Amino acid sequence: MLSLSVATAAVSAAQPAIQWADLGLTEGIDLGFFTLRWYSLAYLGGIILGYWHLTKMIKAPGAPLAARHAEDLFFYCTLGIILGGRLGYAMFYKPSLFVGFEGDGFVSWELLRLWDGGMSFHGGVLGVLLAIAWVCRQGELNFLRVADYISVNVPFGMMFGRLANFVNGELWGRTTDVPWAMAFPEFINGSLITGPPRHPSQLYQAGLEGFALIVILLLLFWKTRARYRPGLLVGVFTFGMGVARIVNEFFRQPDAHLQWVVEKYFLSMGQWLSLPMLAVGLFFIIRALRKPPLSSGGGSAAAA
Repeated sequence: MLSLSVATAAVSAAQPAIQWADLGLTEGIDLGFFTLRWYSLAYLGGIILGYWHLTKMIKAPGAPLAARHAEDLFFYCTLGIILGGRLGYAMFYKPSLFVGFEGDGFVSWELLRLWDGGMSFHGGVLGVLLAIAWVCRQGELNFLRVADYISVNVPFGMMFGRLANFVNGELWGRTTDVPWAMAFPEFINGSLITGPPRHPSQLYQAGLEGFALIVILLLLFWKTRARYRPGLLVGVFTFGMGVARIVNEFFRQPDAHLQWVVEKYFLSMGQWLSLPMLAVGLFFIIRALRKPPLSSGGGSAAAA
């Protein structure tokens, strides 16, 4: 069997790679006293675009919530995404963050260093679900119908987040010799060098987890009566995201500290966490299609 270095050399020789470093990408917008990172802007842009689209959705017939509920959801879902995403990353992918401290002239808790990256989609989903549950309880809203409306907007943030991963040159894919293979800067043995040709898996994820789901969910909401079948949009989103994550993980390079999961159990941590999403998504799709749809005015919160 070829060693890793020999295999890498063979791949590199087989196909010249596009150099990520030659694309002229920056880590963010330099404001002089502070650099506004693309990763932060991606989350901000996804949340704002999602909120804007939600305000358009609730103006259509049959909305289960009113404008004031959308404002509450904007606030609490933002908290859910940030707190849930970070805590989920620490819990599922890097438990050492719960006890990791780092000193740069002062003591800082590494778990709070969001600007260093490290957010979990699954943790973010759990945070958003808790936020929706809280707003629905306070406003006496139908949880499943509100979740339908929120699910349509989640892929906006997913697409922007994956594009930010690409711009940052992180979370790249496995080695390959495809014509569009890309070489990213990598730290190997303490030195920053140009790595072997890899799948630009961040772009695959932006396409499947983001753009493809955006198109599917927008068409279902605006061009069909899916909004009148409680749970259908949630089911399509959950199943579609599960499929996208499982497919994309076959091209993405597993985190170094989680490589053992793939070697021992064949699938990556992200794939194992996504498998239940397929079952949950199918359950809600079948459940929604087996029940009669609501009437056109059913569940409206316009007067709430």
